[in-house]
Amino acid sequence: MCNMTNKVEICGVNTANLALYNDAEMKEMIEQIQSGNEEAREKFIMGNLRLVLSVIQRFNGRGESADDLFQVGCIGLIKALNNFDTSFGVKFSTYAVPMIIGEIRRYLRDNNSIRVSRSVRDMAYKALYTKESLSRRLQREPTISELAKELEAEEEDIITALEAIQEPVSLFEPVFHDDGDPIYIMDQIKDNKNTDIAWIENLSLSEAMKKLTPREQKILKLRFFEGKTQMEVADEIAISQAQVSRLEKNALKYMRKYV
Repeated sequence: MCNMTNKVEICGVNTANLALYNDAEMKEMIEQIQSGNEEAREKFIMGNLRLVLSVIQRFNGRGESADDLFQVGCIGLIKALNNFDTSFGVKFSTYAVPMIIGEIRRYLRDNNSIRVSRSVRDMAYKALYTKESLSRRLQREPTISELAKELEAEEEDIITALEAIQEPVSLFEPVFHDDGDPIYIMDQIKDNKNTDIAWIENLSLSEAMKKLTPREQKILKLRFFEGKTQMEVADEIAISQAQVSRLEKNALKYMRKYV
C-alpha cells in the first residue's frame, strides 16, 4: 500500500477515484442487487471499498500485509452484502463493519505462527476457568491438586497445559466452540473504551461531522474537543454568542438524526 496526498492505492485500486454514494443511492442499489443486477453489485462493492480500508487500519502494526488484509476485508464486505436485508433497519456500514472485522480476525487466527496443540490448549483454558471458579468458592487460590480433582485430570497434565500457554498466545486463538462461530480470547477481554461498537459509533460520528458546514465543524471542534465556551468560540470566529448557540444546536440536531 502506498500513501500519497489524498490518495491511497491498495491491491491496485486507487481509492481516491472511487465513487461515493449516499444512503438513498445505496438502498436503491441493494434492491437492484437483490433482483439479480450484477452491474449494480459490482458498483456497490467498489463504492464500499473505503469502508474496508477504514477497518483494516485498526489492524496496523501486526506485521501483516495491508494488501492481504484488504483482500480478506473485501471477502467480509461481500459476505455482508450477501446477507444484508434492508428490513434490518440499520445502515449497511453498521451491519458490514463487524462482519469485515470478523473475517480479518479469522484470517489472523488461522495465520498465527504460534501453535499449541488443541488438546493441551483446551486443558489449559479449562484449568484457568476452573481456577477462577474455585478461587471465588474457596476465597483463595486453589492448589494444583484441587484443580486436578475438580477436573478429574492428572496434576502433571494440568501443569504441562498451563506451562504451554505461558508463551504469548494470539488474542485470536479460539477459547471454545459452541455449535457456531468460535469464541476468541479477545472476546473474553473486557475493554469498555475500545469496543467494536464504540469504534463503529466513532466512525458514524466522523461521517456525520463531514456532512456539516466548515463553520459548524469548527464550532463543534472548539466546543467539544477543545472545551471552549460559546463566548470564546464567538470571539475566535468573529460572530455573536447567540449565533454560536444557534449553529451549535442545529449541528447537534442534524448529527443526532444522521447517527
